[in-house]
Amino acid sequence: MIKKYPAIISCFISLFLLIVMFLSGIGCSKSIESKPHAPPSRTDTGKMPATQRPYTVMGRQYTPVATAHGFVQTGLASWYGKKFHGRKTANGEIYDMYAMTAAHKTLPMNTWVEVHNLGTGQKIRVRINDRGPFVTGRIIDLSYTGAKRINMLGPGTAKVRVTALGAATAYSKTTHDPVSFKQLDYWKGNFTVQVGAFQVKANAQNFKEKLSKSYLNAHIVVHKDYRGTFYRVRIGRFSNLKDAERFSVTLVVDDGFDQAFAVAE
Repeated sequence: MIKKYPAIISCFISLFLLIVMFLSGIGCSKSIESKPHAPPSRTDTGKMPATQRPYTVMGRQYTPVATAHGFVQTGLASWYGKKFHGRKTANGEIYDMYAMTAAHKTLPMNTWVEVHNLGTGQKIRVRINDRGPFVTGRIIDLSYTGAKRINMLGPGTAKVRVTALGAATAYSKTTHDPVSFKQLDYWKGNFTVQVGAFQVKANAQNFKEKLSKSYLNAHIVVHKDYRGTFYRVRIGRFSNLKDAERFSVTLVVDDGFDQAFAVAE
C-alpha cells in the first residue's frame, strides 16, 4: 500500500508538517502575559510600583488606593521599634525606628500623613514607607519616635485621626519637616490600552499595521523580563485611567477583541 501511493503519502506528510509548524509559530508568538489584577498606576518611568499591587496577608487581600486625595481615617494607632529596626520596609528602605515614618495597609508609599492623637490633642507628620499593621482594628503603625512625640509609647496604642497630606515638595531648613505637599494620584497620567503581546516582532508589527487602519495611536512597546522579550501592541491615548478602561471595555464588547486592558505609559 505504501509503495503504491508514495506521492500521495508524501504530500500528506508535508501538509501535516506545515500545519504543525504554523501552530507552533502561533504558540510562541503570543505572550503569556495577562491582565493585571489591579488598576495600573504610574511612576515617572510609567511602570506600576510593586507597592501599588494587591497583596495578601494571613488570608486577607488588601488593595492599595490609587490616590491619597481626601483620605481621612479614624482608629487605633500602634507602634513598632527595636524588633524591626534595620529590616527592610515594604518600599525597600531600611526601617529606622528613630525616623518619622509609619506603616499603612493601603495608602501609596511616600504619602505624608498627619496623625492626631485624639486623647492628648498632639499631632505629628510621618511618611508612609511600610505596610501594616495587620491587627484587627489598628489603622497605622508609627515608628518609635513618632509614637513618642504623641505620648503613646507607654499605652502602646491610641485613638487617632489620620489625614493624608500628599508627597512632600519642600522641607523646613531648620527642622527638616515637610512644609508643602502635592497629591499622589495614580489615576492621572498617560494611559493607553494593550490589545496584544507577541514574542515574534513581525507578528506584532503586522497586528499594529492592521490596527492603524481603524484606531489612533497604534504602537508597539518592547518589554523584557526573565521570560524573554515581548512586543506589546497598544492603541489609544488617554489622560486618565477611567477613560482608558472604558475604551478597553468597548474594544472587547463591541469590537470583538479577545483581550484589552488599560496600562500606564
